[in-house]
Amino acid sequence: MRISILSDIHSNYEALVKALSLADQLRTDEIYCLGDIVGYGGSPNECVHLIQKRASKCVIGNHDLAAVDTSHARCFTKHGTVAAEWTHKILTKENLDYLSSLPYTSELELLTLVHANPAKPQDWGYISSLEDALPQFAHFKTPLCFIGHSHIPFVCGEDLKTLYFKKDLRFIINVGSVGQPRDGNPQLSFGILDTETRTYENIRSDYDVASAAQTIIDHGLPRFLADRLFLGV
Repeated sequence: MRISILSDIHSNYEALVKALSLADQLRTDEIYCLGDIVGYGGSPNECVHLIQKRASKCVIGNHDLAAVDTSHARCFTKHGTVAAEWTHKILTKENLDYLSSLPYTSELELLTLVHANPAKPQDWGYISSLEDALPQFAHFKTPLCFIGHSHIPFVCGEDLKTLYFKKDLRFIINVGSVGQPRDGNPQLSFGILDTETRTYENIRSDYDVASAAQTIIDHGLPRFLADRLFLGV
């Protein structure tokens, strides 16, 4: 089975549509989502509706939680808080209910899905270094754990030396961000896992950044949130 794993869409409908189109072209059997469907961008209802329609597995992200209950946005940046409060107001009840229903983690036979980290998924701590990754392996039982949250794709083996995917080693894999990459590359990012061949590929692609940015501006959200899409920061 081929599984496309998406994360950190952040209300970027243009990027999400392109990612799903690529997933279909690359013969994906299932779509999984690691959360942060909303936040920052200008198309939250459209993105939640599409993920609900296409993703067979989904976990909640911190921006999804903040869209349901804006008190969870108190630790966000100023721009993030503005976007969370706007998102809460514009989301339909159906979409708010869907976000509310999402679990923090989902464990399958081969992989664990979590937005931030498997040790304390509700605390939203980042895995940004090998030192961060090391204690996390004790907190999931599956061979693979897929995460997002930092918006920066990486592969980290349990030996902390293997930074590319291979068989017979446990891994934490960050699939990057569909809607707001932060690794200096504005191309959308997601991952494809082939469970039969045990291979993993990080997919990068251009999308209509200008339209996504204009939607943010048109809704009166902070200009910074639009400008950063062109820079991948």
